[in-house]
Amino acid sequence: MKALFPLEQVMGFIFSIILTLMALCVYLFHLPFTVAMTILLITVFVQAGLQLVVFMHAGETEDKGAIYTNIYYALIIALVTIFGTLLCMIWGYL
Repeated sequence: MKALFPLEQVMGFIFSIILTLMALCVYLFHLPFTVAMTILLITVFVQAGLQLVVFMHAGETEDKGAIYTNIYYALIIALVTIFGTLLCMIWGYL
């Protein structure tokens, strides 16, 4: 019976709920902006990694290296786009 119970998924779900409650506490306790953004960014990236590994089974296939490479590439493209937009539109550099 122990082999049939999805312990990893249940623990991932509980941890995901805890991370969501941490983000909700940031809103409810009216923390300062820098503290709130730091906590939110950490919980966002931890929860995204948790979702990828536990629920989307990113590391369970033979080509997990290619999957993780694509994730890193997408993250780099997203960061370049975000910081390039900030550089041009907010910080005033062209």
